[in-house]
Amino acid sequence: MMSNVVRILVVEDDPKIGSFVVKGFKQAGFAVDIAADGERGLELATITNYDAAVVDILLPKLDGLSLVKRLRAQDLHVPVIFLSARASVDDRVRGLQAGADDYLTKPFAFSELLARVQALIRRASQTPEPVRLTVGDLTLDLINREATRAGQRIDLQSREFALLEYLMRNAGRVVTKTMILEHVWDYSFDPQTNVVDVLVHRVRAKVDPDKALIQTLRGVGYVLKAPATAP
Repeated sequence: MMSNVVRILVVEDDPKIGSFVVKGFKQAGFAVDIAADGERGLELATITNYDAAVVDILLPKLDGLSLVKRLRAQDLHVPVIFLSARASVDDRVRGLQAGADDYLTKPFAFSELLARVQALIRRASQTPEPVRLTVGDLTLDLINREATRAGQRIDLQSREFALLEYLMRNAGRVVTKTMILEHVWDYSFDPQTNVVDVLVHRVRAKVDPDKALIQTLRGVGYVLKAPATAP
């Protein structure tokens, strides 16, 4: 699962909190959909395969507890973490009994929310999430968000890091411009736009100036793979 786009559903009616959470997940390289009420959240969750959902409990139209109960009744087992200003033990118990997998009280640090969501995804997929990606002499530290090539640290902006991570997670496989657009930008662009080419150019300049790792397949996309070693 983790080699593909990781898609998160956020159901939150507070615009500030919703924007904060969505921005954080996007900077972490996830694709995100957001709903401002429970009915829309339920609709999205039933038509899209999400890797995890972050759901506020106090929502208009349909509260978070009812939303998750309906998902479970439909045999939809997307991992869910509740967000709530209610911090009592009884409130947490009700949330978990409704079918949620975790419960986080407001206010919260996004780093904690991210760590909990990643843990839910690992648990659901039953595969360990790597903390480091390596292709040839290129290494990406996913915990500290650092890239090194032949031991030399490379400074990357968040979108550059997201692109490189996506290419490295799919090492040896061709990824199209549309796939990159959906993963790195998470909204629809005209596939003919040159934003992907510009971003790849920037990443190459920093990481792969000799073009030995990131290869272009004209009319198809890009592939990252370690250069062949001489026998």
